Amino acid sequence: MGRFIFSSQQARQFLLWKQGLLGAYRFSGRSGVLAFVRQAGCIQYDPIDICGKNAELVLQSRVAGFSKQMLSALLYEERELVDYFDKNMAIFHVEDWKYFARMRAHHHANGRSRDAVEAAIPGVIRTIQQKGFVCSKDIQLPQTVDWSWSPTSLSRAVLETLYFRGALVIHHKKGTQKYYSLAEAQLPAHILETPDPNESEDAFLAWQVQRRIGSVGMLWNRPSDAWLGIDGLKSEVRTRIFSALAAAGRIVEWTVEGIGGKLYILKEDEALAAHVLSGDNVPKRLEFIAPLDNLLWDRKLIKALFNFDYKWEIYTPVTLRKYGYYVLPVLYGDRFAGRAEVVADRKQSQLVVRQFWPEADAGADDNFRVLFAERLRQFAAFNDCDTLRFEPTAQRWKF
Repeated sequence: MGRFIFSSQQARQFLLWKQGLLGAYRFSGRSGVLAFVRQAGCIQYDPIDICGKNAELVLQSRVAGFSKQMLSALLYEERELVDYFDKNMAIFHVEDWKYFARMRAHHHANGRSRDAVEAAIPGVIRTIQQKGFVCSKDIQLPQTVDWSWSPTSLSRAVLETLYFRGALVIHHKKGTQKYYSLAEAQLPAHILETPDPNESEDAFLAWQVQRRIGSVGMLWNRPSDAWLGIDGLKSEVRTRIFSALAAAGRIVEWTVEGIGGKLYILKEDEALAAHVLSGDNVPKRLEFIAPLDNLLWDRKLIKALFNFDYKWEIYTPVTLRKYGYYVLPVLYGDRFAGRAEVVADRKQSQLVVRQFWPEADAGADDNFRVLFAERLRQFAAFNDCDTLRFEPTAQRWKF
């Protein structure tokens, strides 16, 4: 029996309160971006931009007044945020740089095509010192070497190796093209010189597991995409880490009616859990949720709590797709009302609504239609689109 016993609805509301997706917006503007990223630990990065990149989509659903330029400035001008590996490629607060020392050390000790890469590193660093920042096209190393997915140019291999090791950071991006600069030229010395707070591998794993529980809001000790990027977290190791975190009082066990297995929240979220149990009613909000949103990191948990089965079909062959290439879940109150396919046609400055697939129990009443129309207008502005265009398959949702 857990410390808390929640109904499925209370569990849903807890998750959504934690994520800043229920009730009035808790996060606003630049400070709101930083506050949410601190709470979440990280947000996952993906370069595909159909109607905003994944990290931008995560923030637009939670931060009032958010713009894409705001995130870019925090990353590449103010350097409050940094992009590096956490849950795969991710964005996190620069103050967390110290926690990933073991990951950087691993890349120092390992890597493909090491002889060719090591021989080229001194020359590449001299070029960066002279130019300030470079992309792979600026480095004249045409040799092809073995790399992670397929052979690549030595130029790219050297830059990525130095980035993995933390010697370089991303200076800026043009589309999907990365420009790199020396970390020592972009990040404060105290950030680069702070020692690793985790004194052992188990301490690092415990920090990562606790961080992911906080990123989602609640998790169970089961295989999950929520653990992606945590090396060595096999089943027996994960169980040991969960037990250690619970014994130390850093996570709290709870039970959800109708769902087998223990779930865990952060100790610091007990007050939020108690607030949810108090049963306050909140006005319904409607949000478009990113495909790789923190809320969706454990899709089996979402299926169990929300009865919503979501798969990102971007890598599914066209003939096997049930919905579409880049489809966003639509959150309405504490339920998923359906999924929408919207595309920013930047040449025409139009947000194209291709389709909306309602869930059977969506509750798509007049209030939903009003909020859906309002959110589409806001989403168009977020994507720098002046108008909305509804394709024939979505005409009945025009309001």
